[in-house]
Formats: sequence, C-alpha cells, structure tokens
Amino acid sequence: MHLIIAEKHDAAKRIAQILSGDKPRPYRIGGVEAFKFDDKVVMGLSGHIVGVDYPPGYNNWQKVDCKDLIRAEIVVRPINDKIVNALRSLGKEADRITVATDYDREGELIGVEALKIAKEANPRLMEDRVRYSAIVKDEILKAFKNAGKVDYDLAASGEARQIIDLVWGAALTRYISLTSGRLGKEFLSVGRVQSPTLALIVDREKEIQSFVPKPYWEIYADLERDLRVQHARGRIWEKDEVDSIVARLGPVGIIRSIETKPRVEKPPAPFDTTSFISAASGIGFSAANAMRIAEWLYVNGFISYPRTDNTVYPPSIDLVALTRLFAKGEFSKDAEKLLGGKMVPTRGKRSTTDHPPIYPTAPVNKSELKEDQWKIYELVVRRFFATLAEPCVWEATSLKVDIGPEPFRASGARLVEPGWRHYYPYSKAEERILPALKEGERLRVLGHSVEAKETQPPARYGQGKLIKLMDELGLGTKSTRHDIISKLYARAYVQGNPMRPTNTAYAVVDTLQKYAPTITKPEMTQTLEKDMTQISEQKIKEDEVIEESRVMLTSVFDELSCNQEDIGQSLKDGLRTDKIVGTCEKCNSELIIRRGHRGSRFIGCSGYPECRFTLPLPRSGAIVVTDKVCEKHGMFHIRIINKGKRPWDLGCPHCNFLDWQAKKALELAEGKESGEGKGAKARPAKKTVRGSGAKAAKKASRPSNADGDGLARLPGIGPKTLEKLAAAGIKTSGELAGANAKSLAAKTGLSEKKIAAWKSAAKALS
Repeated sequence: MHLIIAEKHDAAKRIAQILSGDKPRPYRIGGVEAFKFDDKVVMGLSGHIVGVDYPPGYNNWQKVDCKDLIRAEIVVRPINDKIVNALRSLGKEADRITVATDYDREGELIGVEALKIAKEANPRLMEDRVRYSAIVKDEILKAFKNAGKVDYDLAASGEARQIIDLVWGAALTRYISLTSGRLGKEFLSVGRVQSPTLALIVDREKEIQSFVPKPYWEIYADLERDLRVQHARGRIWEKDEVDSIVARLGPVGIIRSIETKPRVEKPPAPFDTTSFISAASGIGFSAANAMRIAEWLYVNGFISYPRTDNTVYPPSIDLVALTRLFAKGEFSKDAEKLLGGKMVPTRGKRSTTDHPPIYPTAPVNKSELKEDQWKIYELVVRRFFATLAEPCVWEATSLKVDIGPEPFRASGARLVEPGWRHYYPYSKAEERILPALKEGERLRVLGHSVEAKETQPPARYGQGKLIKLMDELGLGTKSTRHDIISKLYARAYVQGNPMRPTNTAYAVVDTLQKYAPTITKPEMTQTLEKDMTQISEQKIKEDEVIEESRVMLTSVFDELSCNQEDIGQSLKDGLRTDKIVGTCEKCNSELIIRRGHRGSRFIGCSGYPECRFTLPLPRSGAIVVTDKVCEKHGMFHIRIINKGKRPWDLGCPHCNFLDWQAKKALELAEGKESGEGKGAKARPAKKTVRGSGAKAAKKASRPSNADGDGLARLPGIGPKTLEKLAAAGIKTSGELAGANAKSLAAKTGLSEKKIAAWKSAAKALS
C-alpha cells in the first residue's frame, strides 16, 4: 500500500480527487477519515500532530525555578492522538510513504513528524517527497511524477525554531508573570519575536504622545479661469514672513512657465506574503483573517501557496495560458483586454526557488464563494492581471505663476493611458486638470488665503504596515508574523487597528527595556533567524543554534536576576493603571477590576471595606479598558477579548449592569402578569449572559431619548412607542415609573399589562 500524507484533511481530499480522477473512496481508520483508490491511501493531518514540551515535573510554576527551564529536558508529545494512532496503523500496512505537506520550513517539519511515527511502526517503509505550489491537476500530477527526497535539514531548522521559542517563551513568561503576581489566565506572555514586535508598537505610541506640533502656514491664491495656486515656498514657518509676503501680492498673476511631460507609472510587483497582507489590510482584512481565507482558497485550488517571499514569476508558469483560463466568467472582459496587449510581467526585488508569487490558479464564479472569500480571491486575480499589464501613463503639468514679486506654483495630472490601473482599482488614480493657459498670460487675482496648519505626529502602525516593518527587521517569518499580531490582541496588549498599546503593554515593555533590553531589540531574534536558515543550508548544526540561544537567554536572566525586586515593583505599578475603570460615585475612590476567591471578576471600590460598591464582570476573556468614557457615569468602556471570537464591546460597566437589572425586572413583571401567582418564581432569562447581561447590552445600543434618561433602553420600547408615550406626557423613565398604568393605557392605546411591566423595569433602571 502507498500512503500519501497531506498537511490538512481538505488538502488530502483534493489531492486524492486529482490523483484518482475524482473517484476516491472515503476510508475511516480509528475515527480519522482518509481517502482510498487503487493501492493508495491519502491521509490529511491537522498541522502539527506532535509538539515539543517540558516533562510533567516542570509544570508547577511556583516550584520550578524559571532559569532551570533554559536547560531542562525537551520531550515530544502527541497533540492529536487519533491521527497519530491512525498513522501508526496505516504505516504498518504500507510499503511506501509520500510526504505531500506544504513545501516550507513548517510543512517539512510536519511531514517529517508524520514520517517518524509511521517508520516507528514500520522501519522498512520507502519514503519520498512531492513539492507543489498549487493544488491543481497539472501541478499535482507533475509533482508526483517527479518526487524527490525529504529535506531533513529544512525540517531541523523548523524543529530548532520550535525548541527555541518554547524555551524563551516559557522561561521569560513565567519569570515576568511570577514577578508581577499575574498568574492564572491573566499571565503576562513574553516571546522571542512577540516582545520586540510589541516594543515597536509601544515606542511608536511614545513618539506620538511626546510629539510637539510645530505651526506653519501655507499661502494660496485664487485666479480667474478657476486656477488655484500655492506659494512656491510651501510651508512657511514664521508668521511675520507670511504677513510680509501677503502684503507684497499684486492684483494680477502672470504665467511665467508651463511644463508638460509624460510620467510613466510602472505596474506593481507580484504578491509575496507581506505585500498581500498589506493590500488585504487596505480593504479591511486583519492579517490573520486574510491568511486564513488565502489558505482556504489555496487548499481548494483557486490560488497558489500564500506563504512566499518570491516576487518574480518563474519561467515554468505559462502566464498567457493562465490568463486564458479567465476569458470566460467574472473577469472575461479584463482577460480579453489583457490578452490583446504585450503582457510583459513585472519583477519584484526578491526571487526564491521554493514557491512562486501568489497568483490565481483557476477561475471560480462569485456565487460559489462567500463574500469575504470572493474579496480576497478578486484581490489576487486583479493583482495578477495588473502585473501583466502595461504601465500607466500620465500627462503631468507644472505651472509657475508670479503674483507681484512672489512665486506661486500649481501642478496637474491627466490620465492618458490607465494601463495596469484599469485592472487594479484598489489604488485610486486622482486627476487634477489645469485650465489651458499660455506663457505670459495675465490672470486677475480673485483673492488669497492663508491656511494655518501644524506638523502631525507619526501614524500608528496598521497590521499591514507592521508586518512590512517586521519583514524589514527580520522579526518572525512569512508564516508566523500574522500569528504574532493575533497573540498581541489575544493577550490584550494592543487594541484597535491601527494598533494602540494598552497600559499592560507599556508596563511590560518599559520594564524589559530598562532591565533586560536584549528581549525588546530585533538584533537578537535576527541572529537566531539567520542561524536557523543556515541549518537548512547545512552550514550549521541544529544543536549549535539551540545552544547559542540558551547562552543568550542565560545572559538575559543574569540581567533580570540582578533587578528582580525593581522589576516586580515596576510591573505592578504599571499594571495597576490598566485595572482602573473610573471613580466611585459614592466615595470618589478609584474603581478597580478585581478577582474573587472563586474566579469571578468584578469592579470594586478601592475604598473597601468602608465602601462596598461593586459591579459584575464576565468570567472569561481578556478585559481591555478602553479610552472611551461614559458621559453619564464617568467610567471607561470595557472590551472583552476571547480567543477565536470577535471582541465584545461591553461598553460602560455601570450602564450594562443597569440594563441587565431592567431586563430582569421586566421578566419578573411579565411573569407576575401572566398569572404565575404569589411566590411563583420568575421565568429565567433566555440565555443569561456573561455575568452582566450582554444581550441586554446589545439592546441598549439603540439611542436613548433626547433627555438621556434611558426610556428607550427599556426592552420592548421602540420609536413608535416612544412617540405614543411622549404624546401622553411621558418622556423619562422616572415619569413612566410614577404613572398610572390603567390611565396611561387608555391615553396611548397600549396594553396595560405591558405598561405595568415597563413601570417595574423603569423603577429598576432609575
């Protein structure tokens, strides 16, 4: 039997369909689905099926010295027992095994992991390796026809990365968490790539906060013929000079020179992973989401492998034939137009031999994909077309005008040939058409204006821009950078996009930069990245690189150990700030996020035990205190981040709690009105929510009534009901709470039963 190993189940299914002529039979072994045809079985893994870890004795954070983790034994453990057992069973039956995982460092390691398990069960297994960049018929058949050897050196470089990241992450994370007292689910994570990346974000925010704007002025003049010109000096830094220039302006502008020349704009380079993520970010996709969708499109045969550093199409790709595939369907007109031109592909700055740039491999109808999938697919198709298109040609005009003794200027641009821009609409082509003028022509000055402006601070990093910077600095790889950014969000180190660091991020980075700066600088991880690449090139041994990393980490711990008390205090001082939600309305003390003895979380007053004001919080998810403030209660809004889910904007904790109370009061009142009788239990809320009424909070997103009293927040009261109540003189929740239900029902035509329920809810809200 010939066993074929793919990286994931969907990839295995598609490979089996191609190799079998679309006739593979589902084949289950030990609860794992594989695909069988002829004498072949194609089995998909789930990424890594084994992982590196410490022995169980090292799991106790309190009893194990963090520094001991640097040289502790590393063991390999199964991550997915079902697949491991299925692999062993199939390995016993097989006489040949082919590794068909993704061809990169990570994919090679995954393939070797599976290979070792199968060979443990059957040492006589013959092995080979197939490499492909697209899961399409021609490429898969070609890959299996030209199977080669497994690259154990490439796998070793991936294994080295796993071990190094485990040791650095575990040792430093434990040290920082223990020193700061942040344990359990609220531990502080530190990583070899994560920490210097976070430092970039924090340092940029410090630049923004410390930025002192500098005033400047720009002078404009409006002339007849609808011509607006700017003073040739552009920014003028002294107001006295501005006033002096304005005083010298005359009533007539004289056209001194007109220069018109073509400007050629070259097509963009093909997509590598970094430029793809940057472009996807520009149309609203996070880095992680863009890569997730791209992976799906790749596995299903619609685009090539999305993890690549290459920006040069290899000669093996028939670009004309590939374009012809799109002559029918959604992109038919663009494909036909492209085929009618020269079709000379652009070349980027980086050329590699592992994978080509990202390109579409097959046409698909828009109706066959989800909206997000189509947007990413269309982006790849249009970028591919743009790289084959002719340059964009502009007619650029420069105009110089004298107004009195002062020089002014204007520039215009007219699109002559759209070229590649016709296919790639994501970069807008803005024309500025100047009127037809002649040198020496005199134009009356209709007026002038002085615009006072200020220099602006540097912009925050968006995800696309940050990944580009990480690429330039050698932080992480094309396969890991988007995951690093996702971890920063999951750990509540950053929020928003562009990214803003939280106070927790400030506390961690400031402390590390002061007492162990090596961790926050890119040089350390650059060195290790280069060394890991050299493992794959057989220039250095895996053990040597791992030892080098351990020596580096030992020196870091020497720095940390000398300042342990200062580090602990620095972290605690910084982290406390991130827990402050607002000021107690009862005693003016700080309101702080706290954790109860049984794991519950709440907002409590720092004036306890004298003041016992509290508000509940959800039990799970990272809590991020945002900079948005509730106008009514003066509290910061809160965001809850759960891994793998969309962030939940809880809003003001006090408003959220009041909404929950109102909802419960309404349910209780409706229960009594329905005849449940005295002493009967109120019907439970449908899906009671995350400790403080998330569902009610969503309903509360409707705008409140004009006086801000919250009448519109009561469940079941919409715009029409508000109008009826207002006509009856009820405009606030307080007025509703004090109204006579029977009388109000007669005035409004509303149900007396509903009004009674609303009255009870209004009392709770008040």
